[in-house]
Amino acid sequence: MSHDPSALLQHIRDAFARTPYPGDAFLQGSFDGCEPGEAVAPFRGERDWTRLAAEALDANYDALSFFSEGAFRFFLPAFMTADVRQELRTADPVFHLTGGFHEIAVDVPMGTTIVTRRSGGGVPINPRRYGAITFEDYGRFRLSVFSREECGAIVAYLTHRQGSSPSSETAVAIAAALDRFWIPRASHAPTTAALERHVEEEGRFLRSITGDP
Repeated sequence: MSHDPSALLQHIRDAFARTPYPGDAFLQGSFDGCEPGEAVAPFRGERDWTRLAAEALDANYDALSFFSEGAFRFFLPAFMTADVRQELRTADPVFHLTGGFHEIAVDVPMGTTIVTRRSGGGVPINPRRYGAITFEDYGRFRLSVFSREECGAIVAYLTHRQGSSPSSETAVAIAAALDRFWIPRASHAPTTAALERHVEEEGRFLRSITGDP
């Protein structure tokens, strides 16, 4: 896998060149409180992700947590390219591409005892609200939005980031995500062309039953 930044940037641009903008009404993925709407609002009407400045991405980094799956798919390459150029100071696209596949344990002092808190991987997110859904379950669902070509670009991006600090905790998380999800997905996910054909077929079917030309 090439680590040449210019080649990687071109790979990302090519892979996401046909990724559709989901529409202003479909950018928001969470509706818990007012924060999600405020976070994604600056991206409404931004139909060309290549025109987004790194400063704007950093200023609105929390949108990565609140985008709908379609919006996350569309705007992620803007964050990745800015990261490859080393222009980001706050936004962390790697976290959002790897967080569900690597379990983290943190020891928290509680008086005279130590409580180990775990997150990621097979740990349940919130059983009262989501039952048996784990962090990895949710990650697999959300990240399955990407086509095969887009997954290939994400693999190249994550490999690039992994090589920049191979002994870091980030590199460990990247390795787990690549092995458990991204590399297999880059081989077996539906292609961009297949997704486009499906959209066209659905459109023809709907027009046939509504009588629209």
